[in-house]
Amino acid sequence: MNIKLIAIGKTDNKSLQTLIDDYTKRLSFYIKFELEIIPDIKNVKNLSESQQKEKEGELILSKLSATDQLILLDENGKTFSSVGFSEELQKKMNSGVKTLVFVIGGPYGFSETVYKKAQGKVSLSLMTFSHQMVRLFFIEQLYRGFTILRNEPYHHQ
Repeated sequence: MNIKLIAIGKTDNKSLQTLIDDYTKRLSFYIKFELEIIPDIKNVKNLSESQQKEKEGELILSKLSATDQLILLDENGKTFSSVGFSEELQKKMNSGVKTLVFVIGGPYGFSETVYKKAQGKVSLSLMTFSHQMVRLFFIEQLYRGFTILRNEPYHHQ
């Protein structure tokens, strides 16, 4: 299985980017992983919130192939413990999913079109984090999930 994380806008904070790069490299020992950044939309000041979500939604959907399974990182999604998330990853691998695509939306979330296309939603926390930090937290949780599946000593109960 391949895993792709799609996010909107580049990571400005160099320290965060260094950590994202570190966990992306660690993750590569377990699974084929790709972080795809969609550039910020230009002239958002001239767009309404819903217009911005629609434009971002079109860009997100253009990055998917017909067989991709789309999971949104969404505040109203299902919450998991780290062990529970690793079990969910195992189920996806066992079910024959070729590419699992997770998406971090823009500042206003996702368009209705994206919600309709998604096969699931995951919430990392009830708290709100910056979109740049969510990238790091999510990639770390993917890495943690695979170390749990391999019974490696990274995660402690």
